[in-house]
Formats: sequence, structure tokens, C-alpha cells
Amino acid sequence: MTKKMTLIAFLLTSTIILSACQSINLADESEIIPTRLTMGYIPNIQFAPVYVAIEKGYFNDAGFEVELEYGNEADAVALIGAGEQTFSIASGEQVLLARAQGLPITYVAAWYKEFPVGVVSLSEQNISSPEDLAGKTVGIPGLYGASYIGFRALMEAAQLKEADLTLVSIGFNQVEALVSGQVQSAVIYLANEPSVLRAQGYDVNVIPVADYLKLVANGLVTNEKTIQDKPDLVRAFNEALLKGISDAAEEPEEAYEISKKYVENLEEADEALQKEVLAESIKLWQTEQPGYSDPAAWVNMQAVMLEMGLLESPLELEKVFTNDFLP
Repeated sequence: MTKKMTLIAFLLTSTIILSACQSINLADESEIIPTRLTMGYIPNIQFAPVYVAIEKGYFNDAGFEVELEYGNEADAVALIGAGEQTFSIASGEQVLLARAQGLPITYVAAWYKEFPVGVVSLSEQNISSPEDLAGKTVGIPGLYGASYIGFRALMEAAQLKEADLTLVSIGFNQVEALVSGQVQSAVIYLANEPSVLRAQGYDVNVIPVADYLKLVANGLVTNEKTIQDKPDLVRAFNEALLKGISDAAEEPEEAYEISKKYVENLEEADEALQKEVLAESIKLWQTEQPGYSDPAAWVNMQAVMLEMGLLESPLELEKVFTNDFLP
């Protein structure tokens, strides 16, 4: 072969290799799917696993460019059921309510291993069990959502009716209502208000719902069409989220630093308190069996909601949740 032919062959081969590399890069870019992920509430240290998964590139490596959205769970679930959104974080009762309305959504990965709701009171009130709530004033955000369902589960455990106590709607002002004496106890999220009260110097008693009945807490939901048409996509998103949960639990200091980028004013917040909220959250997360959803918890949740009249009839629970997409 002449030097000229060798040079032509080399250039041709190099061009082919370069073109192939360019094609691969373009293919990789085209596989990144813009994905809105809705989480309830507002930006908060309790969402640290999601922030970790984004910052460490777990979602991106799985093929997703995640855009965070904070808002009403029910609205997000409705969008998923209509096929206008793919993923959201939602609580168990929202999934059951949506299925009862005919929305084809499915819970595909549990975030929390324990139901995060309980009742807190100042120690001086001597309220240490559900039975002790009889005759007391109990503050609650409202007669809706996971707080109300958890509270009703506690009352059932103590065989109490709402007429046996005074229920006061106080919004999300549980700390102020307790400290001011407006109520004697309050329904709260375990990782939040008890930590705030302790930080303010108060001794408290906490009654976790999970000590009396296993219920379904927050997890990842999608729709049946995505499950049927793109099961690998569901599995990949699950894995990225669960990596974030695992990392945040194993490296809370790192998770806290990462969260500063996503939680406004976290830099100026009471660091000791916020780290305590994160530590209490980690205790509730699904870390031993990543993503596993306990069938018994779904049976219990449905039974409570039927008793409350939130569901008219039992649902096919095998369509409500699945453990088939865990890594």
C-alpha cells in the first residue's frame, strides 16, 4: 500500500470513528428525559434524598433531567392519572383515593418505612398513650390528609370516638398552639414539631401512630401506562431515588450541605435544629429494604379509610401498589 493510500485509509477510519463518537453523544443526549417530580409541602431538609440524587447525578445517569415542583399531592396525582405527568411523591391515602376515583396510578416504591404521623404533648399533660387522649383537646391541621387518617387510627387503637375528646382545627401551628395552651396535644409529623419543641426547651411526650398500626407513608407513584409501556424507565427512576435515600441516611452531613442549594434560607437557619429534623427523618426512611411496600400496611390503610367513609368499597390492592420495580 502506498503512503498516499495509507494516509487516505487513516483519515477515512478516523472520520468514521469520530462520526460514531458524535452519534453516541447525540444518542446519549436524546435519551435524557425532562421529568417533573412533585413533592408536597415546600422545599425542606426532609426532602434531602431527592436533592442528593439530583446533585450526585443519579437521576441524570438513569436518563432523567428532574425538575422539582412543590404543591398539592392530590393535584399531582390527578395529572399522573391523566397521563400528563410521570412521577410524583405521594402518601398512601392519596393513592387509594385516586384509585377509588378511577385514576390508574400505582405506588412503585416506598420512601418511608414508618408512618410519619403522631401526637405530641408537653410532658406536664401526662399524655403517653392513645387512651390518655380521652377528655383532652387535640389540635390537628384539619380533617383531611395523612394527619387525620393517622389520628383516626390512634383513636381506633384506643377504642375512642371523636365525641370522647375535643378536636380543634389549628392549621400547621401545632407548636404555638401547644405552648400557648390552646390545645393539650397536637397531631404532628414526627420529624418536625417534636424537634422544634425540644429545641425550645420543652419536655414532650410523643405517640407515634406506627407503634399501634402499620400504615402506608410517602412513596413514588406513576401510572399504569408508564408501567406497561416503559417498565425499565420506572425501574431506573426508582433506583436513582433509592440511591439518594441511602446516601442521605449514610452521610447526613453531606446531605445537609447539598440541601443548602435547594432549601431557601437553610444557610441561615438554626443548624442544630435542622440537623435534628434530618436525623429524625432518617429514622423513618426505608433504608433496610429499599423501596419495599408492605402489603399489610395497605390492608390497614384501606380498612381505616373504609371505616372513615373515605372509601365506599374495597379496592384491588394488587393494582394499587407493586414491589416489582425495586432494584
